[in-house]
Amino acid sequence: MWTKSVVPILCIGATATGMSCIANGESEIMKDTAQSTATALVFGDPLPGLSESELARFRAGLEEFSATEEPADGLGPVFNDTGCGQCHTDPAIGGGSTILEQRVGTIVNGKFDPLARAGGSLIQSNGIGQAGDCTFRNEQIPAGSTIVAKRRTTPLFGFGLVDALPESTLIALRDSQAANSPRQAGVLNMVRDIRNNRLAVGRFGWKDHVPNLHQFSGDAYVNEMGITSPEFPTDNCPQGDCAALARCNPTPGINDELGEDVQLFEDFMTFLAPPPALPLDARSTRGRTLFNNIGCQTCHVANLTTGPNPSRALDRVTFHPYSDFLLHDMGTMGDGITQDGATGTLMRTAPLWGLRAIKSFLHDGSAFTVEQAIVNHLGQGREARDAFTRLSTQDRQDVLAFLNTL
Repeated sequence: MWTKSVVPILCIGATATGMSCIANGESEIMKDTAQSTATALVFGDPLPGLSESELARFRAGLEEFSATEEPADGLGPVFNDTGCGQCHTDPAIGGGSTILEQRVGTIVNGKFDPLARAGGSLIQSNGIGQAGDCTFRNEQIPAGSTIVAKRRTTPLFGFGLVDALPESTLIALRDSQAANSPRQAGVLNMVRDIRNNRLAVGRFGWKDHVPNLHQFSGDAYVNEMGITSPEFPTDNCPQGDCAALARCNPTPGINDELGEDVQLFEDFMTFLAPPPALPLDARSTRGRTLFNNIGCQTCHVANLTTGPNPSRALDRVTFHPYSDFLLHDMGTMGDGITQDGATGTLMRTAPLWGLRAIKSFLHDGSAFTVEQAIVNHLGQGREARDAFTRLSTQDRQDVLAFLNTL
């Protein structure tokens, strides 16, 4: 599923015979490792090549990721579930699920309003119940919401490799698409890196609104479980009622005081292996060629390479996510939500690796087959969608056979 490179390589897109890459300013062809025999890894395994200390960090992170939180730990007062492993389950811990969250908002004077004063934009679906003279229940969609978007739980496999991508790689992808495929060109979401106090390239979340795994962990801890940490020290006000939070929160202050749990989540995801690919046969090999020829590879980039990294398992490794991790304008297929610079029509290219283990597709889980997800593409995905629908029945089946190997 990935190979070790001796120099950083940026592979912009796939060809029928291999990957067109840039290394030290020279073009070269790198064999597609998806053709090789499937790795012995299974979903949920750690990256190969970890040191003993890294493997220990992965296992400790997995234990915390799988743990169940209680109100005494800081859970709530409103939350979506009691642990990371409650939602990231399929086909192994660290995967996705068909669980859908809700985000809401409205448009005021042409600008997106997340309705934070009424509990938006993320609606927490559970509450801890009675606490003091308050009763914390699940939040309801606020009155005045004109946008209600569902968000599917996404798999986390291989996220350490994504985290290890140099920002320059994502910038180069943007620039390459602007020059070579302007109608499908993606854009970056520049977001605040809290730990380093700078603007950074977003790469995680449906809107590319999170720049790194450390921040992804802390953001999820407070928004999904209501557990605060040093970089996310403030609880969500239940249904916007900050007075009730101040009066009745049973665990005020910073719950994860030293950020130790956040670090454990980060360790688990950093060292979590990507989905193991299946070997290609004649049919899926032909499907890969068709996938490239109809334009899917513009956004679903096959090969990317990490930069220098202190971990041998992440150091200059070429991997195959089938995503450019950029935002693309999907027209009415977008979710209507704005997060930082990602407006309502912009969505991050979903990685296709591990597609065969996913049970519902698109950001809102509205597609129940891969073919349905392709056919529903709009906006900048329309041309590739139309090219797919013009294929013969056999050709479409070959493309789907290829996708089923990822």
